Amino acid sequence: MRGTVRRQHADPAAAGIHRRNGRGIRAVGTTRLNPAVVDSSLAEEGRCGPLFYCRNGVYHGGMTVEEEIRRRILARSAITFAEFMGLALFWPGGGYYTGPDHIGSSGDFYTSPHAHPAFGALIAVQLHQMWQVMDHPATFTVVELGAGNGLLCRDITSYAAGLPGDFARSLRYVCLDTLVAGGVERESTRDPGEPTANRLASLLSMGPLGGGHRRGIPLRGIKGCLLSNELLDAFPVHQVTLSQGSLKEVYVTLTGDVLEYALEEPSTPRLATRLAGLGITLAEGQTVEINLGIDDWVDDAADVLDIGFILTVDYGRVASDLYSMDLRPRGTLTTFYRHTQTDSPLQRIGRQDMTAQVDFTTVMNAGSQAGLETLGFTTQARFLANLGLPRLRDRLTALDLPRSQLAANNTGMLDLARPGGLGDFKVLVQGKNVGTPVLWGFGEPVSEQAIALTSNVPMLDAGHTPLLEGWYPHADLEFDWDPFSGNDAMGRESS
Repeated sequence: MRGTVRRQHADPAAAGIHRRNGRGIRAVGTTRLNPAVVDSSLAEEGRCGPLFYCRNGVYHGGMTVEEEIRRRILARSAITFAEFMGLALFWPGGGYYTGPDHIGSSGDFYTSPHAHPAFGALIAVQLHQMWQVMDHPATFTVVELGAGNGLLCRDITSYAAGLPGDFARSLRYVCLDTLVAGGVERESTRDPGEPTANRLASLLSMGPLGGGHRRGIPLRGIKGCLLSNELLDAFPVHQVTLSQGSLKEVYVTLTGDVLEYALEEPSTPRLATRLAGLGITLAEGQTVEINLGIDDWVDDAADVLDIGFILTVDYGRVASDLYSMDLRPRGTLTTFYRHTQTDSPLQRIGRQDMTAQVDFTTVMNAGSQAGLETLGFTTQARFLANLGLPRLRDRLTALDLPRSQLAANNTGMLDLARPGGLGDFKVLVQGKNVGTPVLWGFGEPVSEQAIALTSNVPMLDAGHTPLLEGWYPHADLEFDWDPFSGNDAMGRESS
């Protein structure tokens, strides 16, 4: 998982759980709609626009990502860490997310949709209530940002087919993601016989977007829900530190042929403004990450909606916790390579993931400024429990299944709520023109209200990650704990 894997654990490796930004195994889940970095020098040359992709669909000189990074440093003496991170992740010539698929059983990491289809099923339950809150519109559009291979789309729409009313018939699901150079459009490959297949829109392509530029979601007038899972954590971040009483920014430069860090004046006053607006005062030597792409992303998402919801799942914290000198003096930036947390951003460029925990206070503040109402904020474990995860497990165990199949599915379901892992991810729902409804995921548990009205129990298939088969170090643990019983992940009574 990527989110969990990130840096939240004091010592995730000691527990055999390698996390990325803060929770356990890095739940990297999908290729994302991530911001790239503006290259003004290319724009001046007339060869490219302000984004990574040139106007003719060819990026600068066909350079590899490391060659491009070095070219920019030689031209300007240094680049911000945010620009470095954007290139390392999204450069068409070998960026991490523009190369081979790194997610799932055959990749480096997995996300909640890969762990078990119950994740998509329970999100479908929440979407069903949103549809009800909106008075059962004939077309309820779900736009998934950073949809990757469409696994979450498949699980949501499959489970929606069994939910009551005309919800499945109303559901229109649009997948958006960043594809490799040129922005090629792909069609959904769903079997026409599958439920709601005729309501699925094309899998659209969006080129990487520049930090500080509008993300340009190519839709408007949406009535429904914008959904993302582990999207914001992959936005390039600026790194700043307090050095001798002054705010400095981390840049990447060259000493001879070696990439190194350097501290210089902040590249934009927005960095100091962000910290001041959050009431954050850094301690001497403290380093933090600042994601300036959040504001524009939230603005654009709010513009896309006429009426509906924005559902964001990611690992992160509120600002007062995220920027705590006592808990995170060096920030949360983490790198992952072959299931190992390496924390070496300047190595293996384009071949390892980089991630930083999400500042959810800024996401909520940006939403308020864009006319959105915060309707709920909680952990993934509590969100899924409220929507009926314990009930799904009860129904699973009541089925006459081979022991191996039962164990594999139980393992996947429990992993979605595991403390120190995916269960610590955060779920935020913001609304526009929908009032202030109490959503099921943030209210009382919905054991019978919707779950019992659907006949199928979602089951693992070849598209999911077989955790019990040992793809990840923690998968061989005995999953006999109940995340909702008051016991911790190892079955001990919580204090």
